[in-house]
Amino acid sequence: MIIALIILPMIFSIPTAIAWYLWRKNLAVTSVFGLFLSFILTIYTYNLPDSTISYPWIPQLGISFTFILDYLSKTMGLLTAFIAFLIGVYSLEYMKHDYRLGWYWFFFNTFTSSMLLVVYSDNLLSLLIGWEGLGLASWALIGHWFRDDDELSYVGEIGRRVWKLKMFWSPSFSAWRAISTIRIGDMPMFFAIAVIFALTQNLNVSSMDWHTVFKDLGFASSIVLLALMMGPFTKSAQLPFSEWLMTAMTGPTTVSALLHSATMVAAGAYLFMRLSWYIEPWNIHELEFAYTLILFLGLSSSLYGALVALACRERKVLLASSTLSSLGIMFAVTSLSFWFGRIAIILAFLYLVVHALAKATLFLVAGHLIHATHNRFHCKVNFRKMPSAFIATLIATLCLSGIPPFTAYWVKSGMEELLHHLEEFGYYPLALFLLTSVIYSAFLAKFLSLNFLKGREVEIYTHREILMQTSYIVMCLTLLPLIVYVFREVSESSVIVGIILAIAYVLAILKPTYESRVGQFLSDRMYLMALNDLIVPSIGRAFIFLCYYFDKAVDLFAHTVIPEMFENVSNAIRSVQRKRLTKYVEFVIGLLFTILLIAGWFEWKL
Repeated sequence: MIIALIILPMIFSIPTAIAWYLWRKNLAVTSVFGLFLSFILTIYTYNLPDSTISYPWIPQLGISFTFILDYLSKTMGLLTAFIAFLIGVYSLEYMKHDYRLGWYWFFFNTFTSSMLLVVYSDNLLSLLIGWEGLGLASWALIGHWFRDDDELSYVGEIGRRVWKLKMFWSPSFSAWRAISTIRIGDMPMFFAIAVIFALTQNLNVSSMDWHTVFKDLGFASSIVLLALMMGPFTKSAQLPFSEWLMTAMTGPTTVSALLHSATMVAAGAYLFMRLSWYIEPWNIHELEFAYTLILFLGLSSSLYGALVALACRERKVLLASSTLSSLGIMFAVTSLSFWFGRIAIILAFLYLVVHALAKATLFLVAGHLIHATHNRFHCKVNFRKMPSAFIATLIATLCLSGIPPFTAYWVKSGMEELLHHLEEFGYYPLALFLLTSVIYSAFLAKFLSLNFLKGREVEIYTHREILMQTSYIVMCLTLLPLIVYVFREVSESSVIVGIILAIAYVLAILKPTYESRVGQFLSDRMYLMALNDLIVPSIGRAFIFLCYYFDKAVDLFAHTVIPEMFENVSNAIRSVQRKRLTKYVEFVIGLLFTILLIAGWFEWKL
C-alpha cells in the first residue's frame, strides 16, 4: 500500500513524458490521475493504526526498506498528496501551452514521489533516496525554462548591478545554484549517517537507541547531530544558505507552490521534527549545545526572511522570503523540545500544516496574477475582476498572519507561551519571535494591498481559468476548519499580541510601501548573495591558485632538486672511488673533526 502511494505519481508521469517527446501529445491528465490515486491511498493510510512495515533490502547488512505510520508521517503524507494533486489540477491550465510538458510532468510527479518517500521512510538509507530525488527534481524544475529567453522567468531587475554583484538571475543559473548549495549540506549529513550506522548497526529512526548513542558520544553527540542537520539546514534554506531559495523563483509558479508548501523546503523541517520526536532530546543533556544553536539559527533566519519580505518588489520573491521566515520559526520551535518535550514538536508541526496550505494558496494566486498581468512585480488588479483570487489571498493571509481568531493565532500563541517560559536565555528569544511576527503580519498585508487595493490599476490579459481558480479556492477553504481544530483558551498576553498583529496588518494595507535606502538594502536581501557570488568563489579561486603552485613546487622539488642532489652525492662518491688522494684526505679529516666535535659535546654535557 505505502509503496504504491509513493511510486504511483512517478509511474503515471512516464506515459505523459513519452507521448510528449514522441508525438507531441499532451497527456497531462494521466499524470494528474496518478497524483489523485496517491491522494486517495494517503486517505486510506491515514485511518490505519500506527505501525512499521519492513521489506528486506540488503540482508547482509541487516538493512530493510522500513516505512512508518505514525501521527507525523500519516498527516504529512496526506498533506503532501493533497497539495500536489490540487497544484497538478492547476497546472493543467497554467502549463498547457508550455514547450516542455513531458519534462515538467515527469519531474513534477517525481518531486511528489520523492517527498512521499522521505515522509514515510523510517530507514535513513531509503530516506536518502527520496532526499536525493528531491534535489534532482528541484534542479530540473527550477531550471525548467532553461532557454533564459523570457523576462517573466527571471528574478531581479534584468541588467541591474551593484558594484560587482549581478542583481538578476536566470533559470539555468538558479537551477545550478540550488543543486550546488544543497550538496554542501548533504555531505556532512551522509557522514553523520555513516557514523550512526557504525555505532549502532541500525538505520531505523523509530527503533534506534538514540539515548545510548548520544550518551556514549558525549559532547561529540552535538557535532554528529549538527552534521546530520546540515542536510535539513540547506534543504530548508536556513542562514547562510538562503539565497538559493530566492532565486529558485525562476521556475514555474506551480513548482514554487509545491516546493514551498509540501515538498523540498518542508522536508528539512519535517525531518528535524521526526528525528527530535524519537531522539527525545529532553532526556539527553549532551545535545544542549546543538539545540541551542538551532534555536538561535532558526530565530535569526526567521527575522532575516521577514525583513527581506517586507521590502520585496516581486510577488514570488516576497512569498519565498516569507517561507524562509516560517521555516526559521519551525526550526526554532522544534528545538524547544529539548526543554519542553513533544509539545514543541506538535506546535511546530501544526504550523507546518497551516503554512503549507496557506503558502500553496498564495503562490497559486501569484501565478494567476502573473499570468493575468504579464508582470512578476507587484501591480494592482481590480479585485472585482478577479474576486476569487482576492478572497483566497485574504483568507490565506489572515490565517497565516497570527491574527485572532484565525488559524495561525492559536498555534503562535502556544509558541509564545513556550518562549515565555524559556528561562535559560531571558526574553531575547521571545523578543525576536514577537518582532518577527509583527513584520510577518505586515508583509502579508502588503502582498494583499499592492496586488488588489493600492497603486495604479493594470490591464489583465486573461479569461476565466476555472481549473486555476478552483484549485486555490479549495486550498484556502481547507484552512478554515483548522480554526476549530486548534481552538483553545489563551492567555491575556497572547490576545494583546494578536491585537498588535491585527493593527500591523491594517496599517500595512493602508501604507504598503515606504521608499528609503533601508528598504532598498532589505529588497537586495542585505547583499547576502555576495557570499555566494563573490566571497565563496574568490576563496575557491585562491584555493585553486595555491593548489596549483603547491603542485608546481612539489613537481620542481621531486623532478629537479632531488635528482640534482643525488647526482651531486653520486659525483662525490665517484670522485672518492677514483682514488684521488686529495679527496681521501679531505674525507678522513672531515670525519675525524666531526667525531671530535661530538665527543667534546658529550664530555661538556657530562
